[in-house]
Amino acid sequence: QVHLVESGGGLVQAGGSLRLSCVASGRTFSNYAMGWFRQAPGKERELVAACSRSGASIYSVDSVKGRFTISRDNAKNMGYLQMNSLKPEDTAVYQCAAARKLADVVVKGYDYDYWGPGTQVTVSS
Repeated sequence: QVHLVESGGGLVQAGGSLRLSCVASGRTFSNYAMGWFRQAPGKERELVAACSRSGASIYSVDSVKGRFTISRDNAKNMGYLQMNSLKPEDTAVYQCAAARKLADVVVKGYDYDYWGPGTQVTVSS
């Protein structure tokens, strides 16, 4: 069992930056691949970025590539999502997730086992 809690969400103007954090407890965080997902009003939940257990392999979707960076610090049981050049279309509830799947990078939501409650990110125009 892994418990995840996000923080760092809030209101920011377009072009601004925000760093989301995810603290993991219960089990060794390095045993799990991790990812960040978001869900906007009226939209399906979508993967934003994912990384391997060591953090060496990273992936992000085209819409955030070059703007968002996923990272982790296993010694602190922490995951991060650095968001720069934010756009109004980035507005959503952001969740971190952990996966037991033995793969380098996990990109499908159904392959994730543990989810945080989410944190709201609102980008004004």
